[in-house]
Amino acid sequence: MRGLAEYVMTGRRQAMIAVTLLGLVPLVNLLNPVVVGLVALRKGLQEVVMVFVWAVLPVGAWAVAGDVVPLVMLIGITGLALLLRETESWELTLLAAIVVGISVEAYFRVQPAVIDALMEQLERYVRSSSSQDLQLELISSVMLSVIGAVYMFLAVLLLMTARWMQALLFNPGGFRVEFHGLRIGRNVATCLIAAVLLSGSGVIVPEVWILYFLMPFVFAGIALVHAAVLMKRLPVMLLVTFYIVLMLPVAVQLVVVLALADSWFDFRSRLRSNA
Repeated sequence: MRGLAEYVMTGRRQAMIAVTLLGLVPLVNLLNPVVVGLVALRKGLQEVVMVFVWAVLPVGAWAVAGDVVPLVMLIGITGLALLLRETESWELTLLAAIVVGISVEAYFRVQPAVIDALMEQLERYVRSSSSQDLQLELISSVMLSVIGAVYMFLAVLLLMTARWMQALLFNPGGFRVEFHGLRIGRNVATCLIAAVLLSGSGVIVPEVWILYFLMPFVFAGIALVHAAVLMKRLPVMLLVTFYIVLMLPVAVQLVVVLALADSWFDFRSRLRSNA
């Protein structure tokens, strides 16, 4: 990854070649938006425009062929990277990532071909039910929000990869410090919880949107665990165990609660004072 970052930062021509070639290969094409994000983070809007145009060509072709993931990631990550460059705030960037997830959901509601294909496979499981139509409609709605949340998570993950590559070249160790300091402030946490409550009541905000509003806490909780392991000089294997356990839904819920409590009690400050 360092070699790729060095090549891209050599100049605009090299960046355009990189995004074009990376965008042509399945799965590897997810590095296409990472490269554009790196250019946006380092050089800003004026420089990233031309690179973005070249990046759209291959991933746009994949979108026409039916794979819209790289194109959605390209658009979302470019916007998030420019926001992060201007604000230097992961808190605001995570809030903006909610828009990415909701936009993806809106797209699939307008272009439901992917969901329709999935629903055809699921239909046989509910065919015997007397409330088949209602169940299928509910499942489809939930799946749209789950897909949007997955895209939101992936967009933040790829943006963090771009930020890590930037730090690797220009600020060694900087991304670790930045990530360990990721925290949702009290005011923003209050707004997110209010949105969660609105979502839970089904008033104004759809119930399944709760996934979007909790996602910033997931990243903040993970960052807090990383910071705590470093501050207390705990074995790295604890992080490996943590990620294994994190695959359980109840573990994710605990991470969210931990991040929410951190918004009020700032556990990092307490760990520093006790160090």
